[in-house]
Amino acid sequence: MKVPGFRSLFVLLFAGAALALSSCTTTKTSTAHTSFKFDPPVKQPTSTAGIRVKMSTGAQRLYVVQGNEVLLATPICVGTPGAPTPHGSFPIRAKKAERRRASSPGAGYPMTYWMEFYSPAYGMHWGFVKPYPATHGCVRLPLNSARKIYGLVKVGTMVDVASSQPWDATVGKSLPTIDDSALPNPPMSYLLSPQVFRDAEKGKMWNF
Repeated sequence: MKVPGFRSLFVLLFAGAALALSSCTTTKTSTAHTSFKFDPPVKQPTSTAGIRVKMSTGAQRLYVVQGNEVLLATPICVGTPGAPTPHGSFPIRAKKAERRRASSPGAGYPMTYWMEFYSPAYGMHWGFVKPYPATHGCVRLPLNSARKIYGLVKVGTMVDVASSQPWDATVGKSLPTIDDSALPNPPMSYLLSPQVFRDAEKGKMWNF
């Protein structure tokens, strides 16, 4: 009689442990956010002087800094190993809030809040963010991050791109995991319309 009782207890304990593990997994995955729900706080700079953009391709993080102070921090999505985001220090060459992709495939797709930092045509802009490198070299930003960074920088602001940045272990680590991979693509009729830019000004897009 003791042996079956022991086995029953073992089964119950095993089932409880499995349930606890599955609960932990669910909790971990639930920390993922979509980029449209992310709205980073921003500290207004004391002046326009000394503002720099610091990008970490390894952590997929971007920091707008003035001196050692972080004004804004955000998750980003960078280029794949086959089409990496260029490393180095570059000035922002051009800004255009209502830019569209010129080449095919995807001609006309909105690249809202475009900030070009490397020629030809590498820039930061709004785009679907994933927790792994997924672009052809450009840097995709959550919509509100793109909108706020666009207001902080100007043509000539320096962008430093490296595999890591000093804030990755502090500010960067506290940022949420963003994963837009499950989001549906908005209708092309919407993406090609002027409304997409009007909505972006309000920090929203389609029905996200």
